[in-house]
Amino acid sequence: MTASTSDIEKAAGVLRAGGLVALPTETVYGLGANAEDAAAVSRIFQVKGRPPSHPLIVHIGGAEHLDDWVQDVPTTARLLAEHFWPGPLTLVLPRGRRVPLKATGGLETVAVRVPDHPVALALLAAFGGGVTAPSANRFGQVSPTTANDVRAELGDAVDFVLDGGQCEVGVESTIVDVTGDAPSILRPGGVTREDLEAVLGFPLAVPSTSHVRVPGQHPSHYAPRARVVLVEPEKVIAEAELAQELGHQVGVFLPPSFAGAPVKAHAVVAVPASMAAYARGLYGFLRELDQQGCDLIIASLPVEEALGLAIANRLRRAAGPRPTA
Repeated sequence: MTASTSDIEKAAGVLRAGGLVALPTETVYGLGANAEDAAAVSRIFQVKGRPPSHPLIVHIGGAEHLDDWVQDVPTTARLLAEHFWPGPLTLVLPRGRRVPLKATGGLETVAVRVPDHPVALALLAAFGGGVTAPSANRFGQVSPTTANDVRAELGDAVDFVLDGGQCEVGVESTIVDVTGDAPSILRPGGVTREDLEAVLGFPLAVPSTSHVRVPGQHPSHYAPRARVVLVEPEKVIAEAELAQELGHQVGVFLPPSFAGAPVKAHAVVAVPASMAAYARGLYGFLRELDQQGCDLIIASLPVEEALGLAIANRLRRAAGPRPTA
């Protein structure tokens, strides 16, 4: 934990005063506000440029506080909270009265989680309430995994930045809807489908669309400035070299199976063989290629199991349709 006690107390004071605090979690850095202060929550949407219909996650200090923020908690939700909190798991449940509709995008459901980071937990304890905290970046762009990423992205729009070092997981939390007859994964993330199924004892669906709106469902999300193109692993080098010959400044995500292979491109990132290391570094790799001036990134999807499912989800969103002028 790099943030001092005085920094944490100052950040808690900023939250009480209606300000915005960037805080570290094990997944990514969040842009936090007092979850019960509708005006402060509105500032999050303004700073991020986030559509008001796009709900936020409420971060709480422990599973024992769950009933303060939601209603009608099913046995399944308590079982998952017991096994995975603190941790990168978000549960969607019926909204409690303490949560303003501004934070839920007008929905009667709310997404809640307990972060697994000592700085975040210390802040929640010092503040004594819930904190809404989407990723601390402009809407749809690459999520921050260091305090410097936040400062570069949002600058003075954030009232206080708590530095908790590099985020350990590197991709956002898994979101599980537990409001219906059967739970389902609405966003793959830091807790794997396999781990969830092992606890629950039955398979979980990962629907491509859902009537429940949650963070990360926008067609283009987690996107760098460069355009991302996804191809089969064996075509990465050829596609990258062709695009470079056609005049693009090409960045390449080189698959582990081609490690060390020469590539004629502007910049090359060697993708780690470990999915945990890949997830931890993913957003940093995208930022690095942007900083090197790439206008096109050629990548392939990992095998979609364990953390590979979350990485593939982020790459698909990064390659999604871009807004047109």
